[in-house]
Amino acid sequence: MSERTIRRLLPGQPTIEGAGVHLRRVFGFGEVPLLDPFLMLDDFSSSDPRDYEPGFPWHPHRGIETITYVLRGEVEHGDSLGNRGVIRGGDVQWMTAGSGIIHQEMPRGDAEGAMFGFQLWSNLPRSHKMMDPRYRDVISSTIPAPRLENGAVVRVISGQLEDTRGPVQDILSDPEYFDVTLPAGAAFERAVEPGRTVFAYVFEGALTVGGVTVPRGTGALLAAGDQVRSTAGELGARFLLLSGQPLGEPVAWRGPIVMNTDQELRIAFDEVRRGTFIKH
Repeated sequence: MSERTIRRLLPGQPTIEGAGVHLRRVFGFGEVPLLDPFLMLDDFSSSDPRDYEPGFPWHPHRGIETITYVLRGEVEHGDSLGNRGVIRGGDVQWMTAGSGIIHQEMPRGDAEGAMFGFQLWSNLPRSHKMMDPRYRDVISSTIPAPRLENGAVVRVISGQLEDTRGPVQDILSDPEYFDVTLPAGAAFERAVEPGRTVFAYVFEGALTVGGVTVPRGTGALLAAGDQVRSTAGELGARFLLLSGQPLGEPVAWRGPIVMNTDQELRIAFDEVRRGTFIKH
């Protein structure tokens, strides 16, 4: 087997989004198409309510999927289809924007004022850019978290780990989304298909991959190979492990809308202005 090494480290960069939310962007527009099919990963964790309370008021999306994973606090959401809800610690919201949706996401801290979570954007293929929008709110209790022999715990949000399959299925890019917790010095090994994009984001402790240490708050894009092997540092590690099948298609991206051509972008924003954006 060929072990994957680190192709590139991506430290989270301070960024302001929405109505004034302070977050750390791990990758985004500048990394396209390096992480195909993934477009963006934001870490919106903070213990200061001023960093996150402005939230993300009503805004449109088309052509992508947004995946929000909350570990502390909660995010209240609503959309143009009439959906309303709240995701809390351990919950996931997997939204397929498809042909178009207008929604808002408003974070609120826990009793100690802490907010801890991530948002991932995954691209949709050209053939499904205009599919019907859909929501999947995944409650924490439905996400399996097998404990391995070495004490590691893996929350399987999507994809499959041995006999454990995540609750989010029927996703076009066939993604794997794991939340991995490793005790000090413990290793996590994972066989992956050679052509898939594989990315890890460390948010607690430190992780070593291919002899390179990935510190807290840093992402690692892995090079080609068919096996991932990672080892936690002396304080342990917790990280997101993402993999997906690249689409290999052109990306035209402006703000919350991602299409294949600039013409499609112009049409989308013209429809927003005209009030004809929502198709389903």
